[in-house]
Amino acid sequence: MNMLDNPSLNQNPINIGRALISVFDKTGVVGLAQSINRAGIEILSTGGTAQELRSAGVPVLDISDYTQFPEIMDGRVKTINPLVGGGILGLRDKHKNDAELNKIQWIDLVVCNLYPFSETISQGNCNLALALENIDIGGPTMIRSAAKNVGWACVVVSPLDYSTIADELKSGQILFETRKKLSAKAFGYTAQYETTIHNYLKDRPLSKNYSLTFEKYSELRYGENPHQSAAAYRSPGNSEPNVLNATVHQGKQLSYNNIMDADSALSCVRDFERSACVVVKHANPCGVAVGENVLDVYHRAFNADPQSAFGGVLAFNRTCTKEVAEAITSVFVELVLAPSFDKDALGVFKKKKKLRVLEVGAFGKRTKKPEVRNVDGGLLVQNTDTKVVFEDDLVFVTKKKPSEKDIETALFAWRVLRHAKSNGILIAKNSTTVGLGAGQVSRVDAVHMALRKGGENVAGGALASDAFFPFRDSIDVIRGSGINVVIQPGGSIRDKEVIGACDEYGIAMIFTGVRCFKH
Repeated sequence: MNMLDNPSLNQNPINIGRALISVFDKTGVVGLAQSINRAGIEILSTGGTAQELRSAGVPVLDISDYTQFPEIMDGRVKTINPLVGGGILGLRDKHKNDAELNKIQWIDLVVCNLYPFSETISQGNCNLALALENIDIGGPTMIRSAAKNVGWACVVVSPLDYSTIADELKSGQILFETRKKLSAKAFGYTAQYETTIHNYLKDRPLSKNYSLTFEKYSELRYGENPHQSAAAYRSPGNSEPNVLNATVHQGKQLSYNNIMDADSALSCVRDFERSACVVVKHANPCGVAVGENVLDVYHRAFNADPQSAFGGVLAFNRTCTKEVAEAITSVFVELVLAPSFDKDALGVFKKKKKLRVLEVGAFGKRTKKPEVRNVDGGLLVQNTDTKVVFEDDLVFVTKKKPSEKDIETALFAWRVLRHAKSNGILIAKNSTTVGLGAGQVSRVDAVHMALRKGGENVAGGALASDAFFPFRDSIDVIRGSGINVVIQPGGSIRDKEVIGACDEYGIAMIFTGVRCFKH
């Protein structure tokens, strides 16, 4: 391939003599085309776009009339032609002779957006054949060509930029600063498009090349701390029930920490079939309860640790009623999240204008998805932990066997603990969390914290540990607390010693065989 020696870049305003308009999303395209036409600029167009513009009275030249080659193969081949590619890519100061010899006319403005691949694959009935048919080929070629030739051409991929172009075309010229900005936007647009296709077609989630693409949801006031800049991004075409797709009924703009905590709360509350309320503070579930009555589970969840719940995030897996709303407005919380809200409940919340109220829509259990974390130099990727432990999975390892109620409580504690930071210890009783020790550097410290939080309420409860006990010291700590049963993964070289301590104190112990770390 011959490359230009010492290439130069035209940074002067350019005159627009000819525009090519070919869009799937026709929002605002007629208005833009009318502005282009008023500026005396010839318009080339294709297929449905040409029909749309003609029906609005905008004169256009079909691309097939320009190329003298018909659209063929059901429209698969229409703009893949040297007269189109050369017209966009040619350097006006260097390739004039080539253009004249090959009857190529300059195309100075490209307005193009692509087949809706993301929307197509998000449909429940989408198969591979349909997905492949919705991969645009000619469009990305034109977009990339114009974006590369930023010195002499301008590309527009978003209707949001139509007004900018229309304003500049009143002078008949487009500034370099505008072209450069739109060029970057165009390459981002095609990169996102290709990444979505790659992720759909690849055989394994953890493939050799791992690509990510997101679109901006909102600018955030700041990140975890005021001195950190931040923004929220969401997956293109994603319509699943989540925080970023939620309907925001009221309240201050969502902050970085609001979104993190709301996502944690939603993840936890989705794990329960019965009516559930989850209170999250600093990404940890400080209060969780399940039952039959939404108002009751709210009171139990909030009062599990009211000090920590102050200024927290609430999540429900049932409709939030007026009665629940009235109870919530009597305390201070940052955000309330639910699948839906009664009209009367929304009316009650209006009394607290700053309270954020998010309606997520109906949701089911969590599904396995890639979880991504940044590290210096790269990424860590893993599947979501959706492992649920049932009674049939349990191994009873002590002389004392737990009662059915103990088993139910232990399984509840285990389900909640999966959403707390490790090292984690959780104590629960009567389908309600009692005490949590999360994010500790030693397991025995987490035990001490959970006991302190729970106080006298730990008696008769179940203690869950997200990993095995490396020593018997944690069991020694809970001696005399009244805790009935301990549930843990097992697998330590000192399991016998730990089991022996439970036997010594008359505490039942259950092994899950599964660890539930959440770093």
